Amino acid sequence: MLQNPQHLNETVSHLLMIGSGIFWTITYLLILRRGFLDKTYGMPMAALCANVSWEFIFSFVFPHPQPQLFIDYLWLLFDVGILWQYIRYGRSSFPEQLPQNLFYPAFLFSLVFAALLIAVISVEFNEYIGIYAAFGQNLMMSILFVHLFLKRKGVQGQSVYIALAKMVGTIFPSVLFYLYFPESYLLLLLYGGIFVFDLVYFLLLYFQLRRERENPWARL
Repeated sequence: MLQNPQHLNETVSHLLMIGSGIFWTITYLLILRRGFLDKTYGMPMAALCANVSWEFIFSFVFPHPQPQLFIDYLWLLFDVGILWQYIRYGRSSFPEQLPQNLFYPAFLFSLVFAALLIAVISVEFNEYIGIYAAFGQNLMMSILFVHLFLKRKGVQGQSVYIALAKMVGTIFPSVLFYLYFPESYLLLLLYGGIFVFDLVYFLLLYFQLRRERENPWARL
């Protein structure tokens, strides 16, 4: 349980929140853009369900203080667009060994389960900012992005800019909550794990594009 946060200058706190908000918003916009260009979805389903659930819960159930609340609204708006892309293009990636009519029920179940899990974590740990849930699902997302790349054996729906924006967007809150809770070993482990997998994801994309004789920096 997170207790007794360190004192932090309010301006520094707000700047780190806004920095995170900017770079995660860029991440979502780039995912949307790449998804429309490549006619695919750019965020793994489990990560998408967790993201939408977290943003909804901390916008309307346990609303954050400003400026994070406004950022949550903005993220939720873009994630709804990414959700639409998954509904539109995700069926082709649904496991062939499962009945295809399970596509929608599986997605709905995952979304509801993610929402319940995040809400229960908040209540169980008496932590209504969503820190544990946020960094836990961020690590899951980082791992799933690597899995998405390996599964597709290519860069469809992905770019190095998405990887970098996600990485930088996570560094900001990692610094913020390290300053608040420098002795939380669990959070330290999560920060480190996210950074490692984000770096791996970036390098996988970068070298794959080089192998395909495409300039990684020209693929926005």
